[in-house]
Amino acid sequence: MLPKNSDDQATSSGAAASSATPKEAPPIMPSRMDGARPAIVRRAREYSATPAEDRSVGAYGDSKKLIVGREIALNGEISACEKLVVEGRVEANMKDCREIEISESGTFKGEAEIEIAEISGTFEGNITARKLLIIRSTGRVTGKVRASQMEVERGGEISGEIEILPEAE
Repeated sequence: MLPKNSDDQATSSGAAASSATPKEAPPIMPSRMDGARPAIVRRAREYSATPAEDRSVGAYGDSKKLIVGREIALNGEISACEKLVVEGRVEANMKDCREIEISESGTFKGEAEIEIAEISGTFEGNITARKLLIIRSTGRVTGKVRASQMEVERGGEISGEIEILPEAE
């Protein structure tokens, strides 16, 4: 414990003085004598400098990830999103996005132009997957389907028009 005044410091033993905190150490909480509020320092988030086209799936972090949870309904237009995860219901047009994941409880109605799609729930509308379309065993796709590569697990369903796109070089 630190002495309260200089008289106590002079009477304390050498061992007690050596166990005290050194005077050059900064205080834990600086005192505010003027009554002013401390400045709030905001730091910019650190994002990867790697362009989205060069990142592998999942390597981009959560910076542009949109999650529509169970029992949530979303209507409108979605753009410039790295990954959309649908656990609820979405009625939208989606473009300039990288990836969509529709969980078993999720439903998507509308149009989607993306690179990678993984569907475990229901998709109704037009989907264009420039790289890969994966339909899981619980997935159901109805409408116009365009993809350069497609994987369908046993039990997965596709109904509608299907077009295989040429591989992008």
